[in-house]
Order: sequence, then structure tokens, then C-alpha cells
Amino acid sequence: MPRRGKKPTNIPLFTREARIKRQLREHLRKLGFTRKGSGHLQPPELTKECFRRMHQAQRAEKLTGLRTLVANSWPKLRRYFADGSEVNTDRVDARLELVASDTWQSDLFRLASLTWSVPVSQGYGRRMRYLVWDDSNGKLIGLMALGDPVFNLKVRDDWIGWTVEQRRQRLVNVLDAYVLGAVPPYNMLLGGKLVACLAGTSEVRDAFAAKFAKSRGLISKKRKRPSLCLVTTTSALGRSAVYNRLILNGRRFFESLGYTSGWGHFHIPDSLFASMREYLVTAEEAYANNHQYGDGPNWRLRAVRKVLSQIGMNPDLLRHGIAREVFACILAANAREVLQGLTIKPDYSDLPTVAKVSEWARERWLVPRADRRPEFRAWQRDALLHLLAEPRTVPALRRAAPGG
Repeated sequence: MPRRGKKPTNIPLFTREARIKRQLREHLRKLGFTRKGSGHLQPPELTKECFRRMHQAQRAEKLTGLRTLVANSWPKLRRYFADGSEVNTDRVDARLELVASDTWQSDLFRLASLTWSVPVSQGYGRRMRYLVWDDSNGKLIGLMALGDPVFNLKVRDDWIGWTVEQRRQRLVNVLDAYVLGAVPPYNMLLGGKLVACLAGTSEVRDAFAAKFAKSRGLISKKRKRPSLCLVTTTSALGRSAVYNRLILNGRRFFESLGYTSGWGHFHIPDSLFASMREYLVTAEEAYANNHQYGDGPNWRLRAVRKVLSQIGMNPDLLRHGIAREVFACILAANAREVLQGLTIKPDYSDLPTVAKVSEWARERWLVPRADRRPEFRAWQRDALLHLLAEPRTVPALRRAAPGG
């Protein structure tokens, strides 16, 4: 990635344009996209398995880039992953650990996230990353990471009832869960549901307050006193089976707000985006670096759109056609009133603790699941090495060219 203000190697713009066009067409062809009559992309199928396969190229790219991390970290960190025989569902006791940068915990977070079938984002702006531990055996249950939400998300904004100005002033009270899930063997026990519910706990609210109470806005530079009222998340594979029906002790932890309209940049791999950014640097376009001013994921979307327009390709190639389900975890009972500015003080009177959620989830999901699916006990932690191995090939889904 080129440094701010420094141009990459002196390759003519028209050569870069041709290279980006060729790379993008080849990549979309490999993913199996075709073009509708409207010019929008059309995925080969609308199934979860298809969506997983469409992420394989990015996942393979990430695994290749982090193979040194895997090789160096696995021998030291493997003991934190459980064998199935080490999990006693009657005693599972979840605990959240906030992860600091450049620690063995951050290495463990990165290593565990590489087992996901969909590549994990690094998040944007404010970030809170958590390891979810089982204190009954000292093993890792899963991961949670919260970061700045996208500025424009219609179903969220409509549900809150925001005007543009209200959103600008109070989006600081919202975070997005860009990582939520369990690692084996806890994922076989519906541990992902437990991890998701932990987003709506008093410990997360308190950690947010401690970390960001005196923060200043990246753009406005004004001191803000945010209160975490809402955590959103978006399913990676269409309709979600994890976030639906997340009810414990009569409390709904996530509710569906609707679906996205199918725009995004997941189908633009990091290597191709790096080429696009180099193009913007060479062309002396401000979009090459303006993410440093708080634009986050919206910046990447706009940067890709800018490149597509500049090189004569249809910006509608960002409309991949995969609608994702959007969910909201309400931490403050009066979240909408706070976010609309109708009241100032959030009502956290009904917010549970991690210990209470762990107890409820153990009884509702983990113990019954272990009784029905005892095969989790045969899981061996070293099987994770298969998930961490670099794929040899990424097969194309269909050979129809999407064009430009």
C-alpha cells in the first residue's frame, strides 16, 4: 500500500486502467457473476454455500498473507482451543476479555478469526475486540469485535426514525458488530448464539463508556460523551440462522430490521483494491487517503466507485445483488428516543451481565444441544489446522463473463 503523499512506481495511468479492468473482469468471472439487462451484477445462486464459495478468493488471499502468523502462533496458542472432551456444557462460564493491540491475545484473535469461512474485516475507527473465554476450562469460546458503523444504512436509519442531521449527531452512540461467532467445538453447541447475546450486556456498555467517554469526533474534533445504545450487525450469508430467535429469559437480544439493497465491495479483493488505490494516488485523487479523516467503510465504497468511473467502467458493478439481513441489539430500553434526541439519559435498567447471559444460554442452548449432538466430544483442536491451511485452488463458479 503506498504511503500518503508518495506516488507508486511510474506506470502510466492508461496502463493501470487496463490492468484494473482486466483484473476485475477476471475476478468477477471466477466468482460466477453475470450481468442483468439493467447492467447490475447477478450472483450465480442465492444460497449460503454459493456465498461461502464467493468469499474463497479473499479468504485464500488473507491466509496467504498471514501464513507466517499461523506458523509462528499455532504452536504457542493451540492450547487455548478446546478438544471436545474438555468441554462440560453444564459448567460453561463465559467471560469477556478486551483485547489490546500487539499482545498474544491479539495474535489469538487474529488466528481464531482465520477459521471463519468469510474473511473477517479489521473494523474501522473506534474498535473494541473481545476474546470470549470459558472460565470452566480456560478455553476459547469465540470472538466479538465492535467498531464504527457505516454512515448510510437505510433499514437502520428508518427503524430509528433518523433525519440526516440526527444521524450525524448521534451515530456516535451506535457500534457495529463486525465479528461475532464461536470457534469449534463451541460452534457445534450453538455457542455462536451465546457470543452474539454478549453484545447486549452491561460489561460491553461499561467498556464503551470507559474507552470513549472523552473521545473527540474524527471530523468535527468536538468532544463527545457517547452512550452505547445500539449494536447492529449484518449477516454474511443472506438470511441468518444465528441472530434470529435470540431470546433468553424473555429478552430478545437481536431483532431483524430488514435487508440491505445488495450494494457493497466484498467482491473487490484487497489486492485489487490496493491497485485501485495506487491508481488514485497516481492520479492525485484525494480519495486515495481520505479514509484518515473518519470516512471508514463508506470511504472504500466511494474510492472504488471513483476508480470505476475514472476508468470507464459502470459504477453499478458495486451492486452485487446479495441482500444481507440487518439486526439490532438494543442496549438501552429507550434507544430510539435517545438516538432521536428526545431524551438524553439512556435506560439501562434491564441490561443483563455476562454471567447471567452465560447461565441462560447454557440452559437454553448448550446443554440441550450437547444431549442431542454428542459427536462434538470427538472434536480435536488440531483439526483447526485444516481450516487454517491455504486453499490450493479457488474454483470458478461459472464461466460467463460479466463485461464492463
